[in-house]
Amino acid sequence: MIKGFSKLTKVAKIEWLVQEYFEGNEKAREILENYWHSDVKLQKLHDEFIENTISNFYLPFGVAPNFLINGKEYAVPMVTEESSVVAAAAKSAGFWYDKGGFKATVKSTTKIGHVHFTWKGDDKEGLQDFITRINDKFYSETESITKNMQKRGGGILGITLIDKTADVPNYYQLEAEFETCDSMGANFINTCLEKFADVLKTEMSNSGLNPNEVEVIMCILSNFTPKCLVRVEGSCPIEQMVEGTEMTAEAFAERFTTAVRIAETQPYRAVTHNKGIMNGIDSVILATGNDFRAIEASAHAYASKDGQYTSLTHVDMSDGQFKFWIEVPLALGTVGGITGLHPMVKFAHQLMGNPSASELMMITAAVGLAQNFSALRSLTTTGIQQGHMKMHLLNILNQLEATDQEKKIIVKYFIKNTPHHAEVVEAFKKVRGGEILS
Repeated sequence: MIKGFSKLTKVAKIEWLVQEYFEGNEKAREILENYWHSDVKLQKLHDEFIENTISNFYLPFGVAPNFLINGKEYAVPMVTEESSVVAAAAKSAGFWYDKGGFKATVKSTTKIGHVHFTWKGDDKEGLQDFITRINDKFYSETESITKNMQKRGGGILGITLIDKTADVPNYYQLEAEFETCDSMGANFINTCLEKFADVLKTEMSNSGLNPNEVEVIMCILSNFTPKCLVRVEGSCPIEQMVEGTEMTAEAFAERFTTAVRIAETQPYRAVTHNKGIMNGIDSVILATGNDFRAIEASAHAYASKDGQYTSLTHVDMSDGQFKFWIEVPLALGTVGGITGLHPMVKFAHQLMGNPSASELMMITAAVGLAQNFSALRSLTTTGIQQGHMKMHLLNILNQLEATDQEKKIIVKYFIKNTPHHAEVVEAFKKVRGGEILS
């Protein structure tokens, strides 16, 4: 065990790690230092994002062009390590572009937080009356916190007492709804909630209720945001659903629809189905400096809101039209956090024209829908491995340390075939040994 690690300099931290875990191997130190930024000021900025920084961890920053959303064209930044994600999103965006693109609507932007507390009193009606009487106090005592948010059109939307004693003995919630405009709003919400708790305890001391019977357990926003919801749809006449295979447009649309129905009813399939959606969504979240862990948690909770885990996307074939849509909660911010600090995050926002939080919700959901469309198109036609493994081919060759010329030969060889790992290794051995692939 080491004490005071966080107080060591970065160099001293690395020295301890190299000696303790790599037997003094200088290669370990070299790897870390190779990923330091040459701009000292920029590196210092990165060092201060988190505690105990010793280096940077790079992920590819890609762009998916041709996203037409509500008549506006976007090139969308995406950060991911998975081979086929950006290619799939871009291909799907192109498919829908000449069919009118995506239609998007933000249905609501309300976020929720709770003061979780226990109360051992018996007069539940008295507690409700008390909360009603002091409701204005919650607003007045947080004016200094909310005034700037109110100027932007946000603030506290409502505060409700919820009896949860059937779930946990003596347990109640103060549930508050918030509008946080272009910020994700976590710090704002949590600060308000903690002030609500202070008001609750203070006012109970001044009331006829026994203050010793109340205990605040915690004050925290919820990352489940079912009232911060966006819908994105792609639609076209069924005859335009031409895939380029031997299937007719109608046959492809029907097979695609069946695939969605499977994801709507079968949790084992739904999890993988939604994971593919989140491949796209998470990549935009990362690129824009938002919290992908919170978005993931909320999306999966939303997929389970009716008692069974199900698909986030849905499809309809009626009146000769094919409609494919997603409804997903996305609590995003375009100000605050690292959005104004990280140079690549700032670039990502500028690339999209510095969108508002609502606009970013629509863009992000469109990428999730596009990702799912490409995945289902592959699954229901050629199979998922053909496109994925071709994108993964360079990763395999890089692991094998193939030269540029060897890569060129092997990529050309597999251009009409789905390359599996063992086959790539075998082809590499032949090329490295001087054989001609045939």
